[in-house]
Amino acid sequence: MEVLRLTGPCRLNGVVEVRGAKNSVLKLMAATLLAPGRSTIVNVPAILDVTIMVRLLERLGCTIDYDAQAGEVSIDVPAAPGIRADYELVRAMRASISVLGPLVGRMGRAQVALPGGDAIGSRGLDLHEAGLKEMGAEVHLDHGYFVAAAPHGLHGTHFHLDFPSVGATENLVMAAVLADGTTVLDNAAKEPEIVDICTMLVEMGADIRGIGTSQLTISGVSELHPVTHRCVGDRIVAGSWAFAAVITGGSIEVHGAGTELLPHVFEKLETAGAVVERVEAVGGGFRVTGPTRPHSVRISTLPYPGFPTDLQPFAIALNAVADGEGYVTENLFEARWRFVNELARLGAQVSVDGNHALITGVPELSGAEVEASDIRAGAALAIAGLAATGVSEISGVSHIDRGYEFFVDKLKSLGADIERIERATVLDID
Repeated sequence: MEVLRLTGPCRLNGVVEVRGAKNSVLKLMAATLLAPGRSTIVNVPAILDVTIMVRLLERLGCTIDYDAQAGEVSIDVPAAPGIRADYELVRAMRASISVLGPLVGRMGRAQVALPGGDAIGSRGLDLHEAGLKEMGAEVHLDHGYFVAAAPHGLHGTHFHLDFPSVGATENLVMAAVLADGTTVLDNAAKEPEIVDICTMLVEMGADIRGIGTSQLTISGVSELHPVTHRCVGDRIVAGSWAFAAVITGGSIEVHGAGTELLPHVFEKLETAGAVVERVEAVGGGFRVTGPTRPHSVRISTLPYPGFPTDLQPFAIALNAVADGEGYVTENLFEARWRFVNELARLGAQVSVDGNHALITGVPELSGAEVEASDIRAGAALAIAGLAATGVSEISGVSHIDRGYEFFVDKLKSLGADIERIERATVLDID
């Protein structure tokens, strides 16, 4: 079993580069299904989820050139791609559901296995289903597959999302761009990743108005064309490094994503005692310098532009070593609290009541064996381990690989004592 072994305490100092957003590039890759021919996406991160999406698109008949080091993926989409996304790949990554909208919109039908991904709570597909039905599709579940068919094509509609779901917004926009007539999506998600996919679709010839707002108006067009598009920087990875500086009392300069992508995060870091400075870099940049010991903060996760749920584990880790009592309210995904049990093994004092967590900061964490249950939990545990005294080992490394490129190498460049090793388990012993 692969684990990360690290030794703390350690102050992280240096410069890190952040490439394209995981939560955007996977959907951009799915969007290429809307136009036959060769589309290219640049600024692509070298993460496991991109490899999974490459395999999924290949199963659908696409031919793909993926250069992980260069950060570029070119996708040749056939005139008639396949319409079935099998469970084998979809179970590994929830973002696989994003092929649903393009396939129904262009091919008139799709069969997508119900997705898997991180264990962070229930994320139903009811809004995807309701929106497609409003656009004229017949939708049902069949032996674990989400099956949608629009034999006469999709048509425009006015649909209100009960919750500004990112996934549902993306799928419905991609379904609507080739539909007959105009579709209006009210209470749409407006994350930078939504802006990114809408921007690429417009480059492909789509007619979308209201980009960046909660109301998107999509007038269907007859066809789209391939493009070359640069993916927006990963604000969650950038935010992870910002928290790493504060949690370890170091100073980290981040290139490739700007502070404007996380409007409330840096306010909280400054409240904790950090110094935040903007720097000039391609795609934006900033430097965060942490205090000797941070002050506790109060945080509530909310849809964009609120505090992102993906950075909630880092907020808890910060409060775990802070001076005072911190509060974190999780309003989106209930199972993110699984991270708390592992952080407690490092000596954190966290009490959970419903969707609220009270964190009493301690002067020092201590190294321990912990397990990552999702992408962000894994990275946050690594940062907390580097703030702890002694050796920590983190299992579930594959979760981190799904969202952070060259994670160990980047931590080493910042001064961390960390290595990736094989560790025997009880089941390995005769």
